[in-house]
Amino acid sequence: MASKKREIQLQTVVNSQSLWDEMLQNKGLTVIDVYQAWCGPCKAMQPLFRKLKNELNEDELLHFVVAEADNIVTLQSFRDKCEPVFLFSVNGKIIAKIIGANAPLVNQKIINLIDEERNIEAGEMVRPQYHEITFVDSDAEDGEESPYESAEQLYSIAIIKPDAVIARKSLEIKKKILEAGFVIEIEDKRVLTEQQVRDFYSRIADQPDFEDFVLFMTNGLSHILVISQGNEEQPAWEETEPNPETETKVYEDHHHEVAPPTLRKEKRYSLQEYLERQHISQLCDIEESIANVNKFIDMFFPDFKSMKNLKLEKILALLRPDLFQEKKENVLGIIHDEGFKILMQRPIVLSEEEAQTLCKEYENEDYFENLIKKMTSSPSLALVLLRDNCLQHWKELIGPSSVEKAKISLPESLCAQFAVEGLPINQLYGSDSLETAEKEIQYFFPPQQTLALIKPHVTQEQREEILKYIKEAGFEITQMKEMLLNEEAADKIYSKIKTKDFYKDVLEVLSEGLSLVMILTKWNAVSDWRRLMGPVDPDEAKLLSPDSIRAQFGTSVLKNAVHGSSNIHEAMETINQMFEVLVPENPEGNKVWYLLNDCFLFFACYCD
Repeated sequence: MASKKREIQLQTVVNSQSLWDEMLQNKGLTVIDVYQAWCGPCKAMQPLFRKLKNELNEDELLHFVVAEADNIVTLQSFRDKCEPVFLFSVNGKIIAKIIGANAPLVNQKIINLIDEERNIEAGEMVRPQYHEITFVDSDAEDGEESPYESAEQLYSIAIIKPDAVIARKSLEIKKKILEAGFVIEIEDKRVLTEQQVRDFYSRIADQPDFEDFVLFMTNGLSHILVISQGNEEQPAWEETEPNPETETKVYEDHHHEVAPPTLRKEKRYSLQEYLERQHISQLCDIEESIANVNKFIDMFFPDFKSMKNLKLEKILALLRPDLFQEKKENVLGIIHDEGFKILMQRPIVLSEEEAQTLCKEYENEDYFENLIKKMTSSPSLALVLLRDNCLQHWKELIGPSSVEKAKISLPESLCAQFAVEGLPINQLYGSDSLETAEKEIQYFFPPQQTLALIKPHVTQEQREEILKYIKEAGFEITQMKEMLLNEEAADKIYSKIKTKDFYKDVLEVLSEGLSLVMILTKWNAVSDWRRLMGPVDPDEAKLLSPDSIRAQFGTSVLKNAVHGSSNIHEAMETINQMFEVLVPENPEGNKVWYLLNDCFLFFACYCD
């Protein structure tokens, strides 16, 4: 009941024309979630709205509304539509519309409009003359193409080049793209094949240094992005920069009509133009031709349409101690049957501080002390779950936090099915938002890095297969470079064996061609990579670990396809020497400053 009360306070319910007309009298910005009675409002956006309400702290200027299209004449064009629609009303005018639960786009739109309202209220700018949106049936809109009917016109392909990846510019570039209102629909990290480079850059194939460029592009990790323009209301606009010469001429010709700077006309730029204005176009190459974009989407992302329609999410889930000990297999079976993929799992005995944080909602209950004692007495099972709409599906599957409520309203929920005598709470936990999930996963599964090497004897086709294995095993390739390992470079990787008699044979194998050197990042990266590689001898690997990389691609102990650090100490030292990056000094794991429920908690997590 408490959660329902918060939702009502957050979003005012408008379910009649009179209430709609009354809502338009709101001062400032009103964000309207238009819904149909049969499907209800978009619950997935409510955590974002609550976050913005708290952070912006503008009770007078920011309002949230849910409006039922079925009973409001003004909204009749939205009836019988299945996609979420968000309208933005400023002082009684509907000035923008966003179709779809696009959280980054909605977030940026709200922040921009509230900033304007603040400046207007402070007398620092004049209110812009917005064009009010009129509602007509989407099938009858004059001259407008629906983004769903001409989806190919919405996309661009961007390739962040290897030198930008090595210089750690990828996050900065993606952040700028998102801040401009563009939407990254899908992305991938990979080493481009020679054919992919020749196809994508065919327009410059006649340049004298093209062959060197192909070699450069195939010798390191690139990031490939599919980027959409969004819809017409997206904030992908940049204010025109003042031109002193133009302004002077305007003043001389029309000195009595000079407009204030805040009313300067804004211009929308293409993705290529935007990156050029941000001075980062040399790090990121763009293809915007409709025909070419379609071709390259098929080349880089053959399953793009089905992948785009999936809203894959990761969350943290927890089986409390009693449930973990007594019914673990039953619960894991249900999780599997419901379509969740378990990316990572680990038993963990919670500290008192951790237990209090995860059980904070029960702190005023009589049984709280007993609950904390139970939570810290034996292991819980922490899981990272992946699924389409994972957050909402997990919430619906486990049910309410109270056993009493679950048995009355949702007897089929896991809360009701796996209730434990003496503890009237849900024995399963799940992240309450995607933002919280990201922090919780980082905390309970702190990322670790290891060094990995693909040896020269591996063919290009085999290398691509190995990289696919790495990705499917959940590793992130943080850095990658192709290089000839001379004795000096090899000594950094094989420091443990460089005094051995057979080391000269190792150097001979490495001198045969280019090796691919990588930093792999994942929780328990060192041990997981060694497990994926398999035993050193490929013949032994075929018997003991037939699915391992060495079993499939190794030909001898020396030519066993791959190499990896033996322990976290060695991994940190080698990564620092090969990539000149700063790795945490704590050899046993990562110390994490963790912000959860408005409290800073400092914990030491040991991964090895």
